[in-house]
Amino acid sequence: MPELPELQAHAERLTEAFGGRVLTGFKPLTFTALKTYAPKPDEAVGHALRGVGRRGKHLLMEVEPGSGDDLTFVVHLMQGGRLRPDEKQAPKPRGGIARWVFDEGPALLLTEAGTDKRAGVWVVAGDPDDHEPIVGLGPDADAIDESALAAIMKEHSGRLHGVLRDQRAIAGIGRRLANEICHRAKLSPFANASRLTGDEIGRLFAATNACLHGSLAYERSRDDMSSSKERPAGVHHRAGEECPVCGDNVRAVEYRSYTVNYCPTCQTGGKILADNTTSKFLK
Repeated sequence: MPELPELQAHAERLTEAFGGRVLTGFKPLTFTALKTYAPKPDEAVGHALRGVGRRGKHLLMEVEPGSGDDLTFVVHLMQGGRLRPDEKQAPKPRGGIARWVFDEGPALLLTEAGTDKRAGVWVVAGDPDDHEPIVGLGPDADAIDESALAAIMKEHSGRLHGVLRDQRAIAGIGRRLANEICHRAKLSPFANASRLTGDEIGRLFAATNACLHGSLAYERSRDDMSSSKERPAGVHHRAGEECPVCGDNVRAVEYRSYTVNYCPTCQTGGKILADNTTSKFLK
């Protein structure tokens, strides 16, 4: 699933390409595309797109206000969704979820690969932070300082990798970044977040910023959003390969829907974490 860097860079590209254009129509192309019933998307028609922002792992298409509250199309791409310029505007585009049409230039098309259609659009009035699916999200990972990070960790006694991915704790970090941050910080992914020392918090904060900034710089160098396999990684999805820091073999703990990757030498004092969900992992 795209994380904060991919979505931030994509929001910037979309703002440059579509900002200021007047919306002339919005059409859901699947029954499940539109997740809200009020306000109606038609209320945004005739108003200009101020720009595309980001909150956590969501894109925010912000429409210039009319006579009422500001309207925002909140878009969640999920795993296989993409929001791209649509020159052809075919009646039944492959993988099409929803389409925004403007007074000039190409439309915007939300697509989703695969059969598990989970990407969607919410239309909200006013501050998106007050509405689903944004309400309840933690602060964005690029907007917290070291003391705020320390407070968040202290409040969560779960494993570090899981806390980093918990969108209600910190928004915008997913599986890849959690793997890379733990590796760069030289912390076990299964360390208890609430028991991190001051030095460990400092390393975690520095690693988070470095991973976010490095990934964002890479995404900004592209003309489109990267695919998962293209994103820079030292340990993520590199089980069996050499750690780029120490040369040890990168290891994996497999779960049904995701994988935790780590380097034993860099992160766990050389200990190998059992590769099943019922073992007692290193704390």
